Amino acid sequence: MTELELQQYLLREYPQENARCEWKEFKNLKNSFCGDEKDDVISYVSAIANMEGGFLVVGVHDKTLEIVGTDTYNYDRQKAILRLTERCTNLSSEGLGIEEYITDDTKKVVWVIHVPKHLPKRPVYAHDKAWQRIEDSLVELTQERLNAILDEPLFTDTDWSAVIVPNATIDDFDEVAIAKAKVMFKKVHSRIPAAEVNAWSVEEFLSNAGVMIDGGITRAAIILLGKPVSVFKLRPAVVRVTWSLRDEHEDVVDYEHFTAPFILTVDQILAKVHNLTMREMPGGTMFPDIMQQYDDYSMREVLHNCIAHQDYTLQERINLVENPGFLYYANGGSFIPGSLQKALATHGPQRHYRNECLCNAMVNFNMIDIVGRGIRKIFNEQWKRHFPMPDYEIDAANKEVAVRLYGNAINEKYTKLLKENKDLSLEDCILLDAVQKGHRLNESDAKSLLERGLVEGEYPDLTISLSIARQTKQLPEYTKVKGLERDKIKQMALQFIQNAGEEGTKLDAILEYIKDVLPSTKSLEQKRRLLRHILEEMKNENTIQVNGRTWFENGYKS
Repeated sequence: MTELELQQYLLREYPQENARCEWKEFKNLKNSFCGDEKDDVISYVSAIANMEGGFLVVGVHDKTLEIVGTDTYNYDRQKAILRLTERCTNLSSEGLGIEEYITDDTKKVVWVIHVPKHLPKRPVYAHDKAWQRIEDSLVELTQERLNAILDEPLFTDTDWSAVIVPNATIDDFDEVAIAKAKVMFKKVHSRIPAAEVNAWSVEEFLSNAGVMIDGGITRAAIILLGKPVSVFKLRPAVVRVTWSLRDEHEDVVDYEHFTAPFILTVDQILAKVHNLTMREMPGGTMFPDIMQQYDDYSMREVLHNCIAHQDYTLQERINLVENPGFLYYANGGSFIPGSLQKALATHGPQRHYRNECLCNAMVNFNMIDIVGRGIRKIFNEQWKRHFPMPDYEIDAANKEVAVRLYGNAINEKYTKLLKENKDLSLEDCILLDAVQKGHRLNESDAKSLLERGLVEGEYPDLTISLSIARQTKQLPEYTKVKGLERDKIKQMALQFIQNAGEEGTKLDAILEYIKDVLPSTKSLEQKRRLLRHILEEMKNENTIQVNGRTWFENGYKS
């Protein structure tokens, strides 16, 4: 859209400012995202969430909706959503999203932030204060509004998995699935005499397991215990896990689809994975540790989480993709804790679940627990095995959560460090692992690692420190990641310019010559920007002249 067309669109979709909609210029998100309280993005998100939810339009004049554009700095939508969930306490990730518009003619950027309503009894905070909008002003939450939020009923009829399937009968259940469910139920509920459980009818058992309510069969019951044909009664929801096998070229060489009853088919799905036996030589011993490529608990826990927390209303399948060296799981729906950091830091169960009925049933059948230890245990298992930590890829905008579970070491020397350095905590290893993979850390974690000398660089572009590189004998990799020192890059650029002589040269030609000695963690565009800055420095220093001509971006000029 052109700038005029975008303005007309925004006027049509968001015609006036009120408690559900706010227009703000915020020309520079670096300063305005988490800046001064009452006058930054997170304060307005808190205020909108504490009413009925709504929209924050960023990059427009707050009186006329004139497009002024916003400099997103180094924010992309995914990073911005993550920062919102980190900085806005109690902000739900369900319904949180950002639409980005870039005008075709003037290249101005406008963001529309979709802000969900606060969760029951949970006001949303920014800068440790809860905000609301009264007329044109942002104020701290009034006692009246706070009481209204705290008095809201905690339970609402929004659990998709608890809905009764109107035409479902006992004949829709798989007999083997029911038998296995009873065995698992008795393990979980050992205080109930086994003979008593055995004497229950199917209806009594399902009622005690929480998947029959007042004689009605829930969607959760069909997902876990139903015959394959019974899932058609859940349409348009998709109840399917697809396993696929990819080779080193990322070509699919095999695949298979699986459906209900998941209490049985999970074993069939995991049996498809080529879980090789590995012999690892731990430091200082001649006797190898023998282990499977993937820890059985972790494989199963991630898949069970996909089934438990899938947003079935999105009509998407769950994917398990087996790649050389890692498993890739993906399910539809936002990540309920908001961020991985919150999930790892939580001691105890989450306060709410997307599919409460389904989750409780999976607990009763010994498939998952809901005391908040599952994800942390997966990280601990990888840590104990000295393997790379799992990657959680949370795409709130597209409502997808993906997990990469690694089955080999990215760097053996780095793995050796994790074994030998007993001073590193699990949290340290998770963060160093992320740096090793080139992932971005949040500012507080980065500051902690920098202060302790474990990483170096300028945020957000961090690398493992020189001391870590020396300990792990990664100096070649370290040098490649860091790139040459700035003065040496200038020397190479100057030599290339001098070799070009009177004909001159351009930035892309110089970039092609030196790109391999620039930091390997940077994209080609980031390398181009870095080189442009270096050449501008050289021009200001009068160091890039050939026969009286000075280098500019488009070549030589007199």
